[in-house]
Amino acid sequence: MQRTKLVAGNWKMHGTLAQNAALITGIKEAVDGLKDVSVAVCPPFPYLESVGKQLYGSRILLGAQNISEHPVGAFTGEVSGDMLKDFDVHYTLVGHSERRSLYDESDDIVAAKFKAAQVCGFTPVLCVGETLGEREANQTEAVLHRQVAAVIEHAGIAAFASAVVAYEPVWAIGTGKTATAQQAQDAHAAIRRQIAAEDTSIAAALLVLYGGSVKPENAQSIFAMPDVDGGLIGGASLNSEDFAAICQAAAPSV
Repeated sequence: MQRTKLVAGNWKMHGTLAQNAALITGIKEAVDGLKDVSVAVCPPFPYLESVGKQLYGSRILLGAQNISEHPVGAFTGEVSGDMLKDFDVHYTLVGHSERRSLYDESDDIVAAKFKAAQVCGFTPVLCVGETLGEREANQTEAVLHRQVAAVIEHAGIAAFASAVVAYEPVWAIGTGKTATAQQAQDAHAAIRRQIAAEDTSIAAALLVLYGGSVKPENAQSIFAMPDVDGGLIGGASLNSEDFAAICQAAAPSV
C-alpha cells in the first residue's frame, strides 16, 4: 500500500514572533509546490494563533506539542482540547519522550491524552521509543510494544485508523546520534506488526514516522525504508532550508 509521507516539525520551546514569521515564510516558499508529501509544524502554545494565520491558504498543517487529558478544570498551566479547537489545529503530539522523562507522563496518561485528542477531532501523533539503556539491554521491541499496547487498551485498535505513530529512540534525540536506516526500519516494522496483529488494514495504512536527529544528510536513506513514512523533526525544523530539504527527501522519486 502506498502511504503519503508526512514530515512534521516540532519546534519545542523555541521561537519568537519575528523568528517564527521568518521561518514560516522560508518553509512556505520551499514546500508549497511539493507534491505527495504532507507537511506540518508544531509551534509552542503561545504562537498557535500567529503561526496558524501565516499558514492560512498554504498546504502546511498546524500541530500542537501537547494536550491535556482533562477537558476542563483546575489544572494550572495545562491546555485543553477545546482550547486548541479555537485554532486550526490538525495534529497534537502525545507522549513525546521529553514529556515522559521530564514530566513523568506514564503510558496511561499518554493513552488518555491520545483519546482526548481524538475526542476533539485532532489526529494524535503518538510518540514511542526506548532509552539507550533499554536498547543495550535488547528491550527495544518490548518497550515499543508496552507503549503502543497501553493506547490500544485505552482507546481501541480502531483509533489507530485516525492516528500517526512516531518512533523516536530517546538516545538519538538532540544527541547528534541517529539510528541507522535499518535500525529505524526494524523498529517501525515491529510497531506495524503489533498493529497488524489486531487489524491488518489499519496497520497497512498507518503512518509511522521516525524522529531522532534527522538531518538533510540522512533523511533520504531513512525515508527510503519500507516502513518509514516520514519524520518528526526537532532541531532541523528550526532552519527553513534544512526542513525544506528533509521534506524534499520525503517526496516520491519521479
